[in-house]
Amino acid sequence: MKIFDESLDKGIWDTIENGPFIPKFEKVGSSIEKPWSQWTDSENKKAKFDCIAKNIITSALNSDEFFRISQCSSAKEMWDTLEVTHEGTNELKRARKHTLIQEYEMFRMLKGESIAEVQKRFTHIINHLMSLGKTFDKEELNIKILKCLDRSWQPKVTTISESKDLTSLTTTSLFGKLRKHELEMKRLNVQESEDKHVRSIALKAADSCRFAVKLI
Repeated sequence: MKIFDESLDKGIWDTIENGPFIPKFEKVGSSIEKPWSQWTDSENKKAKFDCIAKNIITSALNSDEFFRISQCSSAKEMWDTLEVTHEGTNELKRARKHTLIQEYEMFRMLKGESIAEVQKRFTHIINHLMSLGKTFDKEELNIKILKCLDRSWQPKVTTISESKDLTSLTTTSLFGKLRKHELEMKRLNVQESEDKHVRSIALKAADSCRFAVKLI
């Protein structure tokens, strides 16, 4: 929603977050709302953001959702109502945040899990925490990712830690490097398995020849 609104005008999202702009006469110690007929073009444009925002919000809702916000007088009131409905009160958000932080702190690669699966679970937790106001820097996330991997990844973890600047490497790039290494390891495992199979056949053939020679 924020991305779409700001693509039209940043003032639209500002209206949703902070409430509608109401032109006023400013006097010492007080302010009086201006009659609509006295609004300037600039004031009219700012005040119109609330109408645009309400139209965007209501256009995205089904009938049940629309019923929840039909009595709201501003886009901010609509948004706040929907936010509480779908994300809960501040107390519930704090509880969810604490639970997610615990999941983040305890995050580990599961047995038999691929890097793609690790990335999916990790990104899910991080995105939810960020939506609840938690912030991370690149280095913190990268260190967390490398530490969550199991023992078999230790050589690659050491290589990345020593050769890359974890303060500038994005998590997407880091997971990309890990996936590339994972594919290479799978290729080597397949090749080793095939080589063992070939050697096994060769040994059996050699044993058969020796047995045939003894019979002769």
